[in-house]
Amino acid sequence: MNLLPKTKEEFKQKEYWDSFFQKRGNKAFEWYGEYPELAEHLHKYTKKQDEILIAGCGNSTLGRDLYDIGYEKITNIDISQIAIRQMLSQTEKDRPNLKYLHMDALNTTFENETFNVILDKGTLDALMPNDDEETVNNVRKYFAEIERILKVGGRYVCISLLQAHILDIILNYFPSNNWMFRAVRCFDAEKKATDNGENSMPVFIVVCTKFKALPRKILELNLGSADKMQRLESTEEVKTHVSSTQQAAFICSGLKRSSLSDDLEVTLDLYQPGDSTKPRFTVYVVDINPEPKNSQYAAFIVPQGREAEWLFSTKAGRKHLVKMTKHNRLTIVTMHRGHKYESFEAVQNELTDTVCNLAPSALTNKKIPFLSLGSDVGKRTIRHEGNSEFSGDYIIEDVETDNREKFRRLYYLSTQLVIQSEARLKTIRTRKGQLKEIVDLTYLTCKHHVYMSLGAHLAVSAQNNLLAVIGLGGGGLCSFLHKFLPDSKVLGVDIDKDMLKIAMEWFSFQQNEKLGARIEDGVQFIKEKAQNGEKLNAILFDVDSKDTSIGMSCPPKAFLENEVLENIVKILDKSGLFILNAVIRDQSLRPTIIKNLRHKFITLISYKLEDDLNEIIICSNDKISEDKIKHNLTESCTVLNKFFKKNNLNDCTIDIPNFLNSLKINS
Repeated sequence: MNLLPKTKEEFKQKEYWDSFFQKRGNKAFEWYGEYPELAEHLHKYTKKQDEILIAGCGNSTLGRDLYDIGYEKITNIDISQIAIRQMLSQTEKDRPNLKYLHMDALNTTFENETFNVILDKGTLDALMPNDDEETVNNVRKYFAEIERILKVGGRYVCISLLQAHILDIILNYFPSNNWMFRAVRCFDAEKKATDNGENSMPVFIVVCTKFKALPRKILELNLGSADKMQRLESTEEVKTHVSSTQQAAFICSGLKRSSLSDDLEVTLDLYQPGDSTKPRFTVYVVDINPEPKNSQYAAFIVPQGREAEWLFSTKAGRKHLVKMTKHNRLTIVTMHRGHKYESFEAVQNELTDTVCNLAPSALTNKKIPFLSLGSDVGKRTIRHEGNSEFSGDYIIEDVETDNREKFRRLYYLSTQLVIQSEARLKTIRTRKGQLKEIVDLTYLTCKHHVYMSLGAHLAVSAQNNLLAVIGLGGGGLCSFLHKFLPDSKVLGVDIDKDMLKIAMEWFSFQQNEKLGARIEDGVQFIKEKAQNGEKLNAILFDVDSKDTSIGMSCPPKAFLENEVLENIVKILDKSGLFILNAVIRDQSLRPTIIKNLRHKFITLISYKLEDDLNEIIICSNDKISEDKIKHNLTESCTVLNKFFKKNNLNDCTIDIPNFLNSLKINS
C-alpha cells in the first residue's frame, strides 16, 4: 500500500488523511513514536489531573494509552470524521470518559483557557508542508487557537521533525509572545524507527509554556542523550543547533544504507552540551572497497597528541589505516586539546552511541570493537602558548607515544592538523647525576629532512661550504645539518621573527660561528645575494605556503617564479645544488613545476616519499650521467647511514637499493 504522501502538498489535505485512515483500518501508524517511546518525556510535562487536548489525534493510540495509566481528562479532536468514528468504535465501551470529537484544530468550540496541556503529534508538520502565504496564515490561526484555549502556565507539547520552515514559525510566534521555548530530542522514537528498518529522522519534542509576561526570551535545548538542558541566547542559535543535528542524522542514515566512494570520507565534530565553540571529538568515517576476509566495522581512537601525524591527519593516511586494521569501514576518532579525557574506557563509553549510529546496517556483529595504538588515551602536555605577528596563535606541546617516546611539537592554531615543527626528546643524566630531558638534535622526525640532508651532503666537497635553509621553523633541519656537516656553515632564513625565538627557547637551536639565523623574506634574501654576487653551495627550500587555495602546500607559489629561480642559479657555485621540498596536493601542477625547473637547471633528481606527499627535487647545472648520479648518491647515503648508526638511530637509515630504484632523473 502507498501509505506515505507522494508530495508535500498531499500531506495537508483532508482527503488524503481520510484515504490514509481508510487504508490503515484499525492499525495505527505511529510516525513519531508510540507511547512507550514518548512516555519518558510526556510524563515530565503532563500530570494526571491535567485537562489534556490531543489536537489532530488521527487513529493514534496515544490518548488511549495515557487514559489507561490514569490520565482521565483527555479530549481528542481531528478533522477526519472517519478517524473519529474508528476511535470511538474502539474505545466507547471500555473507556467511556475518553472523548473523541470531530473538530478543526484551527477553529475549536472550547471555552478560553480550558486546557493545561495541548498535545500535538505530527499535526503541525501536517498543517505546514511549505511556507507559502496560505499555509502560514493557517498555522498562525492554529497557534492563536492554542493560545486562546490554553491556561496560563499550560504547555503546548509538539512532537515534530522540525523542518526549517516549521522551526522558524514556532520561534517567531511563541518566544515573542511570552512563551518559554524548550526542545528535546527523542532518541527512543528514532530507535524504534531504525529497529523497524526505516530511515530514522530526528524526532523532537517541543514544549512551549504560556506565561503572562517574561523579562526575556527563554530558549532551551537538549539534543544529547544525557538529561541536560542548554540555555541559548538567540533563536538563530536554536536553528543552528537543530540544523546541525538534522544534518548529522541524515549523514548517519545515508551511511547505514550505502558505502562511501573511494575519494570521499565523512567528517563530524562532536561537542559537549553547553559548549558549541570547541569540539571535543572529530570523527572520520572511511570506507574501502570491501574485502571478504575483512571485518565489517570498527572504531579507532587516536591517542591525544597523535592526531596531526600523517596516518590520522590526511585522507591517504586514514585510508591506509583502514586497510591496516583489516576492516571495510573504520570510524576514526581524534581528541582535542583543552578537554579532559579520563581513560580509554570512559572515552569508549562516551562514543558508543555515535559509533553505533555510523555503522553499516548490514553489520552482523553488533558488538563494535574499539581499536587504538595502546591501552590509554595518550598524553599531551602544553608547554607554551603564544602569538606570532606573522603566523597567528601557536601552541607548543610535548606528546608521549605508545612506545614511551616523547616529542615536542609546534602547531599553528589556524592549521591544527599540521605539525609545523617537531623534535624528539631524550633523557640524559647530568654531571650531578640528575635526569634531564633535552631535544635530540641528531634525530630527524620529518622523513623528508633525511633526503634533503642527503642532497646537502652531495653539495659539500670541502670545508667552509655555505648552505642556506629557507624556512627555519623550529630549527630542526638546520641543527641536524650542523651536526652532520660540522665543517659547513648553515644559515636558516625565516620571515617570522617569533620563529627564531621559538626555535631557541623550545627546540635548542643555538647559534654559533657555524650555525646562524637571519630574519628576512626568503625571496628577498635570494635577490640580495644575487645582486651582491655572493655564492652558496646549496639552497634548501623547506617553507610552507599559507595559501590553501592552490594545490601545493610547499613552497609558496612566489618561491618558484622565474625571477627567483634565475637568482638561485646566479648564487649557486658550479657544483651547487638547489634542494626543494615540494608538497603537491594537486598532481596536475607537477608537470608545469618540473618544466619550469628544467628551463633553469640541466639535471633534476627527484624522490617521492612513500607515505607522504613530500617530493624532494634536487636541481643542478652540472651535466651528470645517471650512473654518476647514482654513484654519488650511494656514497652520500652510506655516509648518512653511518652517522645515524653512530648515534644509535638505526630506524632512520636509508634503504639504498630501494631509494635508487625509486629515483626519477630528469623527469
